[in-house]
Amino acid sequence: MTGLKARVVEVVRETADAHSLVLEPAEGDRDRFRYKPGQFLTVRVPAPDGWAARCYSLCSSPVTDDRLKVTVKRVAGGLGSNWICDNVTAGDVLEVLRPSGTFTPASLDADLLLLAGGSGITPVMSILKSCLAGGTGSVVLVYANRDERSVIFADELRELAAEHGERLTVVHWLESVQGLPTESGLRALARAHTQRDVFVCGPGAFMDLAAAALSGLGMKVHVERFFSLAADPFETPEAPDPAPSGGDADGADGAGEPGEIEVELDGETRTLPWPRSELLLDVLLRAGVDAPFSCREGSCAACACVVLEGEAVMDANTVLDEQDLADGLILACQARPAGDRLKITYDG
Repeated sequence: MTGLKARVVEVVRETADAHSLVLEPAEGDRDRFRYKPGQFLTVRVPAPDGWAARCYSLCSSPVTDDRLKVTVKRVAGGLGSNWICDNVTAGDVLEVLRPSGTFTPASLDADLLLLAGGSGITPVMSILKSCLAGGTGSVVLVYANRDERSVIFADELRELAAEHGERLTVVHWLESVQGLPTESGLRALARAHTQRDVFVCGPGAFMDLAAAALSGLGMKVHVERFFSLAADPFETPEAPDPAPSGGDADGADGAGEPGEIEVELDGETRTLPWPRSELLLDVLLRAGVDAPFSCREGSCAACACVVLEGEAVMDANTVLDEQDLADGLILACQARPAGDRLKITYDG
């Protein structure tokens, strides 16, 4: 089992259908819960046929908050959100994976445009608070909701705007007042901020609309999309049976001598054998390397690392774009060796 333990210290009712969980890591695990603004936790939840996993963004800031906090909004028919909102109370212990995700700014000093819809405010709030407290840039937040009662973190946003009025601008888009967000409306709001990086999170329809609105403005856009995981990523796969002898010397059919992987993580470097038929993440986890991951399906980029030397091939990739690949990123959960030696880092 690969999970960590986190105790629920407090449950905060943000709105009628959104709860925040304030979490305290188990003794000795605090270092493994270090995170960047905008990252998420993967939580193990009960399912009818055993266990499942769901991802929830951290709304807390590593700059300002001593404890981690995730916010969960109830979704009709949602396996994880309904179980959490109906059952989790202070004192409960949750099994989670270490924080991960790439929806995080490269610098807290950058000027940012943040577009959020509904519970998409959660990672955006983490970024916003971190930039205001730990950086020097200005932040513009456009936040869409059904009505005023649906605004998560309404009081906190008012307080932040009052405290950082010269650096924070909050624009509320309420369906009850302005109608549903429109492509032209979002484009008009974004046009005055085309030099900023953009972070977008919310329901799928909102993110698609925002992407269309921002198209052609020349802005670098970061989008956070979550999905239901098909398998239970908390289970570590067993090592495969040894490959039969007689394969090519270069291991093209999966046989042959194992390659070598050198990995930098949390300031430490380890070198391990890498059987040519095995996925990189599986090799790291079985060796006790605390590598970040979430979906194990090539769809979330939580396990992304940077290749420093050598080459790898990926079985699947639906999340890294051409620029990511050019920058040397690979998905550890999908990577297999394409040579005798590979050097990667998670610390870049």
